[in-house]
Amino acid sequence: MAALLIDSPDIITLLGGGEVNEACLDAALIHAPRVVAADGGADAALAHGLRPEAVIGDFDSLSPAARAALAPETLHHVAEQDSTDFEKVLQRVRAPMLLAVGFLGRRLDHQLAALTTLVRHHHQPCLLLGADDIAFAAPPDIALDLPAGTRLSLYPLAEVTGRSEGLEWPIDGLAFAPAGRIGTSNRTTGPLRLSFDAPGMVVITPPEALDALLAGFAALSSARAR
Repeated sequence: MAALLIDSPDIITLLGGGEVNEACLDAALIHAPRVVAADGGADAALAHGLRPEAVIGDFDSLSPAARAALAPETLHHVAEQDSTDFEKVLQRVRAPMLLAVGFLGRRLDHQLAALTTLVRHHHQPCLLLGADDIAFAAPPDIALDLPAGTRLSLYPLAEVTGRSEGLEWPIDGLAFAPAGRIGTSNRTTGPLRLSFDAPGMVVITPPEALDALLAGFAALSSARAR
């Protein structure tokens, strides 16, 4: 198991080397001004006037200019090639929530890898913020105060069953699987509750759901702490 580099009581913005949408980054920084970068995400941070407190990765996409601009103690080189830079971060950073920008958009293979990593490290809450979507690994149970008519898709990366309240097409009794039943383009009918019997479900919402998602995860964290 990798040693923790950051154990934060605060939400953290995580920057990746993919497409960095300005609106997503601005929204993330409002909630999480602390910044960590995954490899080439450090270039994106510097381009937006941000200095990450840590850069973690194999540094195959970190530019020489970014490396020279950052303090050596912030650079954490992880040489192994068995995990993505996103996974290297999730193995070494712990926070109440990560708001990850630069992991959706551009290359499909990178997006798929990011979704797989979300599920593999589902114990670390993380929202992938993109121009058109937010994606996260579903916890065992979560309540979200979403307005009626909100688009909500369920995409399984493992065999999983679940229950729902507040979906136009309920999922109770359905068995989801990557090569079987999926749940794209559902809609909420009001406040939502989702429960799943195992890890493996990715939930996808519009970007406008960010505040509701943060509130839902915060309530979940508070309940666990009691």
